[in-house]
Amino acid sequence: MVKSTSKATNIFLIYTIFANILHGKMRKYNGSVPIIRLFQAIMAICLFASCSSVKYVGEDEYLLDKVRLTCDVEQVNTASLSGYIRQHPNARWFSLVKVPLGIYSLSGRDSSKWMNRMLQRIGEPPVIYDEQLAQRTGQDLRQALQNMGYMGATVNRIEQRGKKRLTLTYRLNPGELYYVNKLSTEVVDTAVARHISDIASRSKLYEGMVFNINTLNEERQRIADYLQNMGYYKFTKEYVTFVADTIKGTHQVGLTMHVSGYKEHKEADEQPHPIYKIGDVRVFAEFDMANLNADRQRQFSTFDRFGMHFYFRDNLLLRPRIYYENNFLQKGDIFRQRNVERTYNSMARLHALKYTNIHFRERKDSLTGENVIDSYILTSPNRMQSFSAELEGTNTAGDFGAAASLTYQHKNLFKGSETFTIKLRGAYEAISGLQGYTNDNYTEYGIETSLSFPRFMFPFLSSDFKRRIRASSEVAIRFNAQERPEFTRRVASMSWSYKWTHRQRISHKLDLIDINYVYMPSVSETFRKEYLENIAANSILKYNYEDLFIARTGYSYSYTSQRNRSMGGSDQQRNNHFSIRTNIETAGNLFSLVSLVDNQKTASGQHAIFNIAYAQYVKGDVDFTQNFVIDDRNSLVIHAGLGIAYPYGNSRILPFEKRYFSGGANSVRGWSVRSLGPGSFSGNDRKIDFINQSGDLKLDVNLEYRTFMFWKIHGALFIDAGNIWTLRSYDEQPGGAFRFHSFFREIAVAYGLGIRLNFDYLILRFDGGMKAVNPAYPTSSAEYLPILNPKLSRDFAFHFAIGYPF
Repeated sequence: MVKSTSKATNIFLIYTIFANILHGKMRKYNGSVPIIRLFQAIMAICLFASCSSVKYVGEDEYLLDKVRLTCDVEQVNTASLSGYIRQHPNARWFSLVKVPLGIYSLSGRDSSKWMNRMLQRIGEPPVIYDEQLAQRTGQDLRQALQNMGYMGATVNRIEQRGKKRLTLTYRLNPGELYYVNKLSTEVVDTAVARHISDIASRSKLYEGMVFNINTLNEERQRIADYLQNMGYYKFTKEYVTFVADTIKGTHQVGLTMHVSGYKEHKEADEQPHPIYKIGDVRVFAEFDMANLNADRQRQFSTFDRFGMHFYFRDNLLLRPRIYYENNFLQKGDIFRQRNVERTYNSMARLHALKYTNIHFRERKDSLTGENVIDSYILTSPNRMQSFSAELEGTNTAGDFGAAASLTYQHKNLFKGSETFTIKLRGAYEAISGLQGYTNDNYTEYGIETSLSFPRFMFPFLSSDFKRRIRASSEVAIRFNAQERPEFTRRVASMSWSYKWTHRQRISHKLDLIDINYVYMPSVSETFRKEYLENIAANSILKYNYEDLFIARTGYSYSYTSQRNRSMGGSDQQRNNHFSIRTNIETAGNLFSLVSLVDNQKTASGQHAIFNIAYAQYVKGDVDFTQNFVIDDRNSLVIHAGLGIAYPYGNSRILPFEKRYFSGGANSVRGWSVRSLGPGSFSGNDRKIDFINQSGDLKLDVNLEYRTFMFWKIHGALFIDAGNIWTLRSYDEQPGGAFRFHSFFREIAVAYGLGIRLNFDYLILRFDGGMKAVNPAYPTSSAEYLPILNPKLSRDFAFHFAIGYPF
């Protein structure tokens, strides 16, 4: 290995490496630089950086090079125990090379020079081995094994020292598992004992179980949660303790669960646990949480409604019924913790409220002597009205333009936390390559209005039913106008939908009705003669430039297994998670029933409503993503998506807005957007051909390795595969139909690199993809497998996007 002695030497060596590669070693191939040579340049720099990685390691210090966890017992998952390691080695890009450490090592020791400061800022200093942290890690690992039931576990620490480098191995020796051979329960409070007996069938404890401390803690929390929902406001899991008695010479444990009585203070005698009922419910609207003491001294107006006391300064922020419908703490009910959580969650859905706090005050009822707690619901108002503006650049098949939008929002339009939104949008694009038209500009403008209600809006439903279903309702009206050289197009739509969530991880959306009217007021003569009148050349194109009704109903479901910290679970459970999204929709069935009575038809023979044809189809999608966390800097993400849509009845072709396309930043990234497929169809090299490059069936499979690099910069290696197909054969899309015996040969494959700027609230993504398998050339081996014959000008696609692709 070469040891760097100065920054000048480092820079000279890097320059020499680049010079040799670029000026003698990199031969041209088909007008492009081979990708293999580019990787050689990167690896040469990484190799040099690794050679100087101990530059800032002192004489009596060691660079922590590797940390390993080993165990001979298959039942022990060492990956789940990695979170107990207190000191990790320097980060490796893609788990291979310590590039951040190498960048830091390139800096000189003179901190007054800006270059040194910059290299040290974006790099990572060496991790110096700390023996005390290693000892504490060993203790934590031993305790974790004991909690799993390996009461005799030991942990050996093995240090392999090299030249200023150290590899640390924690060898886990779990020993034998301990089992519970006898289980008993002691409960001081007889009422509490009856409750525990009622839920004994759901207990996590049983004779013969592994003596697992984590299971015991789960049982403690389960009992506490149940009792807190039975009126025991002050009961916590600390009242539940366990006594374990090991049998000498065996791996058996006698386990006793002890539930102690209530104590007012540490020295007090035990007594039965008190049961509480809800007393007065007081709602303080417009309460300033930031100036709590000052707000308490202000004078409030008050009145009673729905069994609640309302306090306000000027005007009540929301109608009294809104507070009532979102509050689950009712006077006279026994205290239930789940009703407190339901109130918090329900209040959080009211956009007119910034946040909500609930306080309790204990007292004795003066008449009955019962234990009651008064509830104080303190709400703080949100900013009711807001304006926002957005400016964006656009790029459609190489044509650049700009778009701007202005949004106004009111979060309490009718004093029921209704959110009214109106958005104006305009766009301009300069179109190139068109001939025979009077202008070459594309303009678009639109308006969208929506009104969202934080409750289930439907006639003939009781208030109690609406309270149980925490759904929001939205009605929206939209209008969009497109002015192109070839045609002008108008789209008007109206929708009514519902959204609701369940247990924070499941969300639903029901589009009860979504009606779209596509209107083509004018088409240029050139476009009509070249494309639309020649039906044999492109019936798909003609269909998508006629007036059309689309009346759809749809349902979407999404689930994520990811847990936040408030939901419990280990770090491994929270990090290794999956998500699934499904959607199904159908259109035209309602209009089909109407057409049975009023049998109108268009000139082409389609059934019509108001002399306008309507689309009829069914469409379904499923999307799956699995995230595997390797360590705190590296993860592997697998994604698969499948969608299928079938036109029937009044439609032979899907509307363009409902067709699938492939390629682009969120699909197979070796192709630009809407440029892949269907099947082996290669397109006709015309700008209008993006309509032909769409289909009825889509398949996407993606594998992405993500790594943290330095500062806000993350990297990614990815492999994408997929394509689209049509379910019927169309003359204008030769090779586009799906066939079971041949579709696998039409799956496109791409690979590439990505750079992401992660600002937490915003992720800017730059992906470069290369074609590996191109199904558009099934008969040419060189072009069908561009991975063996790469050419940047032909095979490379660059993508810029916001957020992760999946």
